[in-house]
Amino acid sequence: MVEDELALFDKSLNEFWNKFKSTDTSFQMAGLRDTYKDSLKAFAEKLSVKLKEEDRMVEMFLEYQNQISRQNKLIQEKKDNLLKLIAEVKDKKQELQVLTANIQDLKEEYSRKKETISTANKANAERLKRLQKSADLYKDRLGLEIRKIYGEKLQFIFTNIDPKNPESPFMFSLHLNEARDYEVSDSAPHLECLAEFQENVRKTNNFSAFLANVRKAFTATVYN
Repeated sequence: MVEDELALFDKSLNEFWNKFKSTDTSFQMAGLRDTYKDSLKAFAEKLSVKLKEEDRMVEMFLEYQNQISRQNKLIQEKKDNLLKLIAEVKDKKQELQVLTANIQDLKEEYSRKKETISTANKANAERLKRLQKSADLYKDRLGLEIRKIYGEKLQFIFTNIDPKNPESPFMFSLHLNEARDYEVSDSAPHLECLAEFQENVRKTNNFSAFLANVRKAFTATVYN
């Protein structure tokens, strides 16, 4: 736009110069000078207006660029936040998958342990049932009484051992330990051989022979 104004101004100068060359009177010369001044003044005013308009356009363009830059920065920040959120969601999803897998493992382990405990309880119940059945037999034939006492223990009480005092009790306690083996304790009177009997019954699982050996050991304390 400024270039167009300059071209117009150049054209006016050429027209003025042609008129100046074609006249030789001082009156015409003065008129041409005034015309030139008016044209120059008008051009200067137009040029000033155009320059101000272009300055405003430059300012508007720079402001527009700044706005675009701020918007791009805001968009980038939102994009970064979105990517961060997606990464966090992905991490949470992975954590949830790991947690779900751990819970499943715990459930399976609990199920296995529950089954093991159930099997052990059934086996213990069967063993106790056999012991009680044997107890009834031993009570009739050997003067043996079996009582359930504290700590899931069974107390075995022999009588008819001491001829001078048939009702005198000879006793020991028995329970199943964590390994589900027989554990013998609290014999009265004390028997040194009780530990040996315990090892034998663990190996052979012959409980009748174990009781017979204990009774013999109690009997030996009476006659020794």
